[in-house]
Amino acid sequence: MTVGSRGEAPVLVGLGEAFGLVLRRELRLSFRRPDQLLQPLVFFLIVTTLFPLGLSVQLSLLREMAPGVLWVAALLSSLLSLDSLFKSDADDGTLEQLALSGQSLTLIVVAKTLAHWLVSGAALVLVSPLVGTALAIPTAAFATMMGSLALGTLTLSWLGAIGAGLTVGLKRGNVLLSLIVLPLAMPLLIFGAGATDRAISGTGALGALYLLAALCVLTCTLAPFAATAALRITLE
Repeated sequence: MTVGSRGEAPVLVGLGEAFGLVLRRELRLSFRRPDQLLQPLVFFLIVTTLFPLGLSVQLSLLREMAPGVLWVAALLSSLLSLDSLFKSDADDGTLEQLALSGQSLTLIVVAKTLAHWLVSGAALVLVSPLVGTALAIPTAAFATMMGSLALGTLTLSWLGAIGAGLTVGLKRGNVLLSLIVLPLAMPLLIFGAGATDRAISGTGALGALYLLAALCVLTCTLAPFAATAALRITLE
């Protein structure tokens, strides 16, 4: 990334500094748009906390249904903010300027995706104990629940980055984005709900957590390059 005032030669910014600049910019912009920031979180809280009120079920049955309800709500709420990952920058021309800044576009994609997870996925993880209490999940299972949600939402952010890169040039790309990401997110739903269910029942949940961690490592390794390639196709 190059910086410099008028009449001065541009200065090339290092990779670490450029990453920090993009990350701070994305976080500032997110907090300046509180409606987009709170929409996934409010959706997650409403669905999970109103679900027990809409059904007259026994406590044991509610605990059995809790992992599925928790993970379906988490996946759907995370999808709400994926469309804005690159779209606002693409609409005002900022994405083209970032691509021509002299820094790696992959580095910029990583910074933007990490910022997206910090304001969406990490927020869901932090409020999940409140949701777990509403769904009668025992406190002994909170650590596994939060760990699985952290791995799952981070993986979903990377999958969403690929889908957002492919649909950023479309006017109504949010529907297509959901169709792209949701089938890829099915393993997250299966293993994440399985880990939470095993933690509730007191059986070993490490197997499901290891599978979630493997998926997270795989997407963190490959998704930045796939999302960069998708953005380059869109920009060209």
